[in-house]
Amino acid sequence: MPILRGMGDSTFTNHLLIAMPTLNDPNFSQAVTLVCEHTDKGALGIVLNKPLPMKLCDVLTQMQLEPSNDEIAAQPVLCGGPVHTDRGFVLHRPGGAWDHTHKVSESIQVTTSRDILAAMARGEGPGDAFIALGYAGWDSGQLEREMRDNTWLSMPADARVIFELPFEERWLAAWRLLGIDVDQLSPDSGHA
Repeated sequence: MPILRGMGDSTFTNHLLIAMPTLNDPNFSQAVTLVCEHTDKGALGIVLNKPLPMKLCDVLTQMQLEPSNDEIAAQPVLCGGPVHTDRGFVLHRPGGAWDHTHKVSESIQVTTSRDILAAMARGEGPGDAFIALGYAGWDSGQLEREMRDNTWLSMPADARVIFELPFEERWLAAWRLLGIDVDQLSPDSGHA
């Protein structure tokens, strides 16, 4: 499966996947996931609302970097998904010249290189940025099957949901943006 290389013609790239209320997998229950890449070979996404019991200082220490202040050190780290949880992804708005950056859209980028973490540690990184460890991955056709099975609802990515809302509000906010009262949804799925 491609890992942040080339965009190709993709259906769900730059979309948010909103977990249906019936999705009970602990990795994805009430998850909002940004699809960073979707091709005929599969898809890669980053879960946007599952904080880990660690802070940015923990990641920086492992990288032998020192945060320049307590505010930087205390930034939360997200569980981006259950695949390769040892890999870090920095989701951020455009800006800066980093070694390994993937453009998801005009307003969203993902960087996987150490230089962005060093800049963040110094307080010189992108203003709107957070780190996620791991990612959500789908093999060829798997995401399409999950969509047909009503596992996820999708909507075009909204930078406000990604960068401006507290993590714990993102799932309900995504439903509200779609104009849906999640409490009114039937637990039974069906196909028209």
